[in-house]
Amino acid sequence: MKRLIYVLFFVLLAGTSYAQRAKYVFYFIGDGMGVNQVNGTEMYLAEQEGRIGVKPLLFTTFPAGTVATTFSATNSVTDSSAAGTALATGAKTYNGAIGMDDDKNALQTVAEKAKQAGRKVGVTTSVSVDHATPAAFYAHQPNRSMYYEIALDLPKAGFDFYAGGGFLKPATTADKKDAPSIFPIIEEAGYTIARGLDEYKAKAADAGKMVLIQKEGAVPSCLPYAIDRKEGDLTLPEITESAISFLTKGNNKGFFLMVEGGKIDWACHGNDPATVFEEVIDLDNAVKVAYEFYKKHPKETLIVVTADHETGGMSLGTGRYELRLKALTNQEQSQDLLSKAITDLRKDSDKASWEEVKALLADKMGFWEELPLTWEQEKMLRDEYETSFVKNKVVFEESLYAKTEPLAAAARKVMSQIAMVGWTGSGHTAGYVPVFAIGAGSDLFVGKMDNTEIPKRIAKAAGYK
Repeated sequence: MKRLIYVLFFVLLAGTSYAQRAKYVFYFIGDGMGVNQVNGTEMYLAEQEGRIGVKPLLFTTFPAGTVATTFSATNSVTDSSAAGTALATGAKTYNGAIGMDDDKNALQTVAEKAKQAGRKVGVTTSVSVDHATPAAFYAHQPNRSMYYEIALDLPKAGFDFYAGGGFLKPATTADKKDAPSIFPIIEEAGYTIARGLDEYKAKAADAGKMVLIQKEGAVPSCLPYAIDRKEGDLTLPEITESAISFLTKGNNKGFFLMVEGGKIDWACHGNDPATVFEEVIDLDNAVKVAYEFYKKHPKETLIVVTADHETGGMSLGTGRYELRLKALTNQEQSQDLLSKAITDLRKDSDKASWEEVKALLADKMGFWEELPLTWEQEKMLRDEYETSFVKNKVVFEESLYAKTEPLAAAARKVMSQIAMVGWTGSGHTAGYVPVFAIGAGSDLFVGKMDNTEIPKRIAKAAGYK
């Protein structure tokens, strides 16, 4: 009798363990999203309600929350490819590597393990499909800049759903030679390519595998910033919703879906706080889509939200023991579009007046009309106007993903000063990144960890071998 009780106990234990296994896995990665980017966004939202404090994002309310370290095998400060590889494979590697170890051997990713376990797999992003973070989940190349070669790895991985802005080098190899377009190669491997959401909806039902990118003519490097979005633009929440619908049709063995908010990093490289916070909100809106799915399958779904590294060295406060984040709501567009508007003004007028420039900055940034400037701040802008418009000495400021009009760069610095947001530079830092989790296996995401632990714990929660 006692033996029968033990047998029944272990059967019950095994059944309970299986029931808690994560059949559906969502893995959200906010590129460049350090702790202050998250906390700053919540304080920015609270200030819009007229109060000091935080208005929680959905993912910060998840029951499991901790921080992770991000250093690579070769650098105290990681790049996105080494960090992406760590988050995808659970192994450290050198800066620049995509899905490879120090000796340039291919590493198995958690997405590949999911596919091996019979799950459907999706890899999605708000930047290009061949960019470092998404690439780290399906490709194995010695250098992140090998965009064409990375794209060739996409059909080899055999995943079910890919989505993003497009492809950076669809017909040019890493050594700058012409090559067959990647699109027919992907289609010949059994993928349907949908350009835009309408085309996706028309093609999804009959497609075995899918690649969703932006409409023809859109910039392939990325989706527009949330702050710049126009009606009809593809969005990260829409990509997430499309991925769920595609991965749940037919085979119901579960899925693994990685979703990257890639342009948080881009805005941080540009030290553009309003654009950063709006990108974090946009990632949270994508998490909300996953959360609606979780509510229908709470015992079988795991959602993990983290970041690959911090970018910009963002600080909340510049010495005066206060913040004015609500001021950022006066900024109508990203630094990139402000830069374009200033370039257009220069082209349209041989000698644009200071009053014309002031009117543009007042309209786009709220300066003077909504946000009073100090004498020093106005002098910074006026001096840059004199140099670049009057003397015609235009030296664009360069960050990793943008070339910015000097006057737009000065306006961005003034806005950060007004909001009291500080920056240590335009590159990555070694700061902790946040980790949040909810659902089946979320109890594994406790205690300070290294980024390499995250995919290992996902695999454990989901039962991947």
